Amino acid sequence: MADAASRLTTLAEELLGEPLPVRLRAWDGSEAGPAGGPVLVVRDRRALRRMIWKPGELGLARAWVAGELDVEGDLYALLDGLSGLLWERGEETRSLLDSVRDPKLRAAARALLRLAGPFPPPKPPAEEMRGRSGNRHSKRRDKQAISHHYDVGNDFYELVLGPSMVYSCAYWTEDGTLEDAQRDKLDLIARKLNLQEGDRLLDVGCGWGSMAIHAAREYGARVVGVTLSREQAAYARKRIADEGLTDLIEIRVQDYRDVTDGPYDAISSIGMAEHVGAVKYREYADTLYGLLKPGGRLLNHQISRRPEPDEEAYEIDAFIDAYVFPDGELSPMGSTLTTLEDAGFEVRDVEAIREHYALTLRRWVANLEADWDRAVRLTSPGRARIWRLYMAASAVSFERNRIGVNQFLAVKTPVSGVSGTALRPRVWNEKTG
Repeated sequence: MADAASRLTTLAEELLGEPLPVRLRAWDGSEAGPAGGPVLVVRDRRALRRMIWKPGELGLARAWVAGELDVEGDLYALLDGLSGLLWERGEETRSLLDSVRDPKLRAAARALLRLAGPFPPPKPPAEEMRGRSGNRHSKRRDKQAISHHYDVGNDFYELVLGPSMVYSCAYWTEDGTLEDAQRDKLDLIARKLNLQEGDRLLDVGCGWGSMAIHAAREYGARVVGVTLSREQAAYARKRIADEGLTDLIEIRVQDYRDVTDGPYDAISSIGMAEHVGAVKYREYADTLYGLLKPGGRLLNHQISRRPEPDEEAYEIDAFIDAYVFPDGELSPMGSTLTTLEDAGFEVRDVEAIREHYALTLRRWVANLEADWDRAVRLTSPGRARIWRLYMAASAVSFERNRIGVNQFLAVKTPVSGVSGTALRPRVWNEKTG
């Protein structure tokens, strides 16, 4: 099939109504489109069948995971160039081939079908989440979702995250390392919580134990960490034993909704609330409020999204839902703040650290790419490709202000009104860059 790249580019531009912003290389070796930048490589025309069958992100994701799509050159630049098609067009792109009425577009769609080859499309890659049972955000289904994401091998996460084993946004200085930035983030949280020796800290979604270890080792806190991942729990317990901190830290495989041994002096929830879901977020806030003593503090570290003009129209990202965080949902920052207040909390501080997450994700991608062959051996080629795409695309999303990340410091302020927070809890730079 001669010059498939030119034919594909022409058809794509007719369907999209605008020039394709990247160069294409097709399975026959032909190329078309602007030169001098990254190249989107369509290795097999099965990728087209996937995208026709599932227009939008899911079809693209399946082709990427299967290795039928690839990128030569700067992956971030390509994602940035495609962002207007993948993100800003929204529902217009997702339903493109479902609702074409213009005769010219119908003709282009038929030509694309011929170029794609015989149907039906290939089966989805094995890495796609299937077989979820139970109601969304029930305890049973949450456990399935957490296992899909986290129980893929601690060695793989060590490779990506580095020695800190912290899977959330770091807190950067101009010249710090990833490990420095993650330590600084954990310490920032401990200081915001005003941890003191002997304080009881509940770490909700404790991951591989990094916050628990930092709080116990550096502040003398007594920590209970809860996670739904058995692999995380086993890893955290070994780290704690190696640190000689078993008398200060308990790690449980437990849903936060089943924690009943309050009150706690402080609660940290770092990158966990994204799993809770909009329908359960008030229950989450009420539960944590009930577990704190009067005057106790909550530090909720959470990714946010931009608010939708119609919040009822919000949809979970298809690629993330199928391959990364099943059932994960993002809320606007204002919705999170309101829910915390509705539960009874006094929100004392909100710190936006969006740019910090872009830096963190780029470092994780660099770790993955530097040891790619081992990453593939530890998981699968498809899984390694998922993590590379999701982290790189997320970095671009943070950089473009499509999503953000915020730390909410909330207090269970007693009837006396004494919050226990300083009059000037932050020190701001006199000038910003």
